[in-house]
Amino acid sequence: MPAKKPLILVTNDDGITAPGIRTLISIMNEIGDVLVVAPDSPQSAKGHAITISEALYCDEMVIDKNAPQTEYACSGTPVDCVKMATHEILKRKPDLCVSGINHGSNAAINVIYSGTMSAAVEAGIEGIPAIGFSLLDYSLQADFEPCKPFIRKIVKQVLKNGVPKGSVLNVNIPKLPEKSIKGIKICRQANAHWEEDFDKRETPMGRTYYWLTGKFVNEDKGEDTDEWALANGYVSVVPTQFDLTAHHYIQELNSWEFNEK
Repeated sequence: MPAKKPLILVTNDDGITAPGIRTLISIMNEIGDVLVVAPDSPQSAKGHAITISEALYCDEMVIDKNAPQTEYACSGTPVDCVKMATHEILKRKPDLCVSGINHGSNAAINVIYSGTMSAAVEAGIEGIPAIGFSLLDYSLQADFEPCKPFIRKIVKQVLKNGVPKGSVLNVNIPKLPEKSIKGIKICRQANAHWEEDFDKRETPMGRTYYWLTGKFVNEDKGEDTDEWALANGYVSVVPTQFDLTAHHYIQELNSWEFNEK
């Protein structure tokens, strides 16, 4: 008998019609049975937000009538999409959740703000092996073709080997032709940050408003980071955990005199 196909949940933060997720769906259809639950509109930089103060809608839809996947457009955040898929739509736990392909980087500190990665993290919390994929190109006309062979390789390895409980994979792909990408490099998250600024403006009625801007600053000189790998033509893979405990700090905190009268 043929081997049973894996059940793969696909989601993103750029919205269900974004070119990145349409590419990811097509790749996953080569590998397994696909369910798509994704936002009905762009939800970038939502982090791990969930919807609690308004109703959620999740409507089945057909975007490509010739494709085999079942798709739902959700009115909520990327994390809402994963929750809806796992608790309301699916009858069993998926074998894998993939999120993306994001239009733009989720390397370094960007992982904190990323809706793409938060969807993957939520799947990880649910005990589902999960991967977030991002391409370093913010354009809606981005060329996702060079991503395909690397996504296939990474997904097949995760299905074969699994991901440890409490971890997910953060994959970023440089904006390069396939022949120029040197390979896949396992990395740590670069110690980098944003220096924020606000573009202050005024409405015709005299009310002040702001647009967030900023500059990305990477002072990490290590050659084992995601930023180094991407700058040098590699696909970066960072094992990312969602236990935010600063374990190295516990011993020092225990030496503080909290209980002194």
